[in-house]
Amino acid sequence: MSQENSTGHLRGDQQEKGVEVPYEQINPDTLRKMIQEFVTRDGNDWGEAGGTIEDKVAQVMQQLRNRKAKVVFDLKSQTANIVT
Repeated sequence: MSQENSTGHLRGDQQEKGVEVPYEQINPDTLRKMIQEFVTRDGNDWGEAGGTIEDKVAQVMQQLRNRKAKVVFDLKSQTANIVT
């Protein structure tokens, strides 16, 4: 039985292989859409922070700049995710 960690990746022997992608190398429009999907995804805990989607996008961009978040491309699923 496999278990997922908080980033949705499998733990232990079945861990998926991911490659960090520098956010600066992603097309700005594509990155913005990725972040918008990330902040509106079910299960994200924004607490009582409130704010607009644009506020949340700005927060994630700041986290990327400060290296508190990163973009990871999952080789197995061929998808990119933002990981904090």
